[in-house]
Amino acid sequence: MDTPSTPGLRLIELLERLAALEGPFTLSEAVAAGGLPKPTTHRMLQQLEAGGLLGREPSGRRYQLAPRLVGLAENVLRASTRSGLRHAVLAQLVAELGETCNLTALAGADVIYLDRVETAFPLRLDLHPGSRVPLHCSASGKLFLAYMPAARRRELLAQLPLTRQTAHTLTTPEALERELAAIRRQGYSVDAEEFIEGLVCVAVPVRASAQGEVRCALALQAPQARLPLPQALQQLGRLQAAAQAMSRSLG
Repeated sequence: MDTPSTPGLRLIELLERLAALEGPFTLSEAVAAGGLPKPTTHRMLQQLEAGGLLGREPSGRRYQLAPRLVGLAENVLRASTRSGLRHAVLAQLVAELGETCNLTALAGADVIYLDRVETAFPLRLDLHPGSRVPLHCSASGKLFLAYMPAARRRELLAQLPLTRQTAHTLTTPEALERELAAIRRQGYSVDAEEFIEGLVCVAVPVRASAQGEVRCALALQAPQARLPLPQALQQLGRLQAAAQAMSRSLG
């Protein structure tokens, strides 16, 4: 059986620390993060790269998380969310509000649905767990952008295609930055028919602690014709209470 001193667990511990760097990293940065000698770290990075868990940027100088590792993390999140307290909180919220609610996370340059409980109404959007939506025009996506470190956000926005999805989509970095500043002030985000015409959404952060990092986003989603955005915003307090309950489950 593995113990904390075995090579397998040391690789996992290094991966945990590298994933926390939130971006591509050099060998020197990996050494600093892992606290291991440079030759040992280099050998471990080679093993992780050979296993498809790490990859290289085109320049070859910096490492990054590979799709295999990202996929593993997403599967673990979806499995743990659906079977645990967070799914129960989500289901109770839908029972109270009568509209679809979802839990999402940041996955690269997308938002990924971790869990979703649908409304009983026949008019609804079919987005199952594992579905991905754009960052710039979804309430959850804008929330993640608003709360990520400024340098990382600028780098991401410089590369992100701000594709127009509807007439309401924000398609310039300047307009989006103004929106993100407002989100940080007010503590919530909205999708005012920016992703899909006729669909509105309100999202609030699920934090690791009271003032900690934003881990997930909890959102209420409904057709504008059935629940206009001003009415959806009236449920903000209930959404925030549910997000706090979910936050406690993150430990």
